[in-house]
Amino acid sequence: MRVLLSIKPEHVANIIAGRKIFEFRRRLFARRDIKTVLIYATMPVGRFVGEFDIETILEEDPEALWSKTKFGSGISKDFYDSYFAGRTTAYALKICNLRIFHEPVRPLDVIDDFTPPQSYMYVAGQGVDIRRGAQLSLL
Repeated sequence: MRVLLSIKPEHVANIIAGRKIFEFRRRLFARRDIKTVLIYATMPVGRFVGEFDIETILEEDPEALWSKTKFGSGISKDFYDSYFAGRTTAYALKICNLRIFHEPVRPLDVIDDFTPPQSYMYVAGQGVDIRRGAQLSLL
């Protein structure tokens, strides 16, 4: 099972450059069988640009999580604090096996009636290669 995450282009760039090896989330998907993240770079890119496997998921209070992840956060402490303001729990997905698509994929080419998720959405088709035009279905 895959999950599709909407990620801002500047954060996607830091993931690709290797400066960001943790993807932070205020809330986590309920399913625990998620192994792969499909990266949707939000507008103005508006494309699926790659995917990565989840090595581990960290769950801590925000300060403790920052202490464990700041070396690979790809963001400033001020941005991090603002993102998790008022939260008692913070999550970080540790990125491994990053696979960037040679050509970004237009979502409507592989998912009918695609609307970018605010946070995440489940996608059927683990191992389906969308770069070859395979259709995906949302759950």
